[in-house]
Amino acid sequence: MTNRRNKVVGLGEILWDMLPEGKKLGGAPANFAYISTLLGDEGVVASRVAGDTLGNEATRHLDALGVTTEFVQRDPSHPTGTVKVEVDQAGQPKFEIAEGVAWDFLAWTQDWKRLAATADAICFGSLAQRAQTSRSTICQFLTTARKDAVRVFDVNLRQAFFTEEIVATSMKIANIVKLNHEELPKIMELFGLEHQDEIASSKSLLDLHDLSLICVTRGSGGSLLMTRHDLHEHPGYRIQVTDAIGAGDAFTAGLVHEYLRGASLPNMNETANRVGAWVASRAGAMPSPGDGGVRAEMSKVG
Repeated sequence: MTNRRNKVVGLGEILWDMLPEGKKLGGAPANFAYISTLLGDEGVVASRVAGDTLGNEATRHLDALGVTTEFVQRDPSHPTGTVKVEVDQAGQPKFEIAEGVAWDFLAWTQDWKRLAATADAICFGSLAQRAQTSRSTICQFLTTARKDAVRVFDVNLRQAFFTEEIVATSMKIANIVKLNHEELPKIMELFGLEHQDEIASSKSLLDLHDLSLICVTRGSGGSLLMTRHDLHEHPGYRIQVTDAIGAGDAFTAGLVHEYLRGASLPNMNETANRVGAWVASRAGAMPSPGDGGVRAEMSKVG
């Protein structure tokens, strides 16, 4: 185990979640970088916004939260990303994601080349790859990174913004894949494979793509972590869900934080479930832990 402060990069979309009660900053990479920062890593967002009011507000907000925004690009002709969000009675979000926005045009630059070479972990998803320009840049970033850098594919299927090619290529580049229990059978079907149960399907994906670790989240039912030689299931925590926006991204941040420190599967699962549950119990994807810090908040869960 090591306590070194690692540089972890959320690569992809920054966007504003337009909720009934107002807007909140989000996007899986930004959420991931924020929670990583709270946990003690150096969370970095690599994304793109416009030079508009929403773009300026996004970077100011992240700066105030302690998240590194040096690698957030400015787009001269496309607006900052937004998502119309509706939350059902169980706190589960439904998304309507605007297209043709700044993060669809991620550019490969010398700054990003430098960032890729120094990252300890990179988290990316399928959504930011919906446009060819960003897909090419994300692939370049991942292949430029150090050989020992952790590459986390957080599947995060949204609307129709994914294809078999995008998912298969991403899994081949990644060494960790995280998806939820509803996405797993869809991914198996996408690859023409039979989905029997979560453990069998996870083993199939581990073997097919030569992964180091696969994670299946189960909402309030916890999660499954599986390697080639071991598995661990966590029952999750019973909480009052305010909204589930960003809870999965927080889970990923907790998982990566522990993985980089050589933690056991039970310890990874424990931290990931606790921080995910804490975010689900609060409004929005980037809640403030207050003066006590995120560890104090996590200790109250369960």
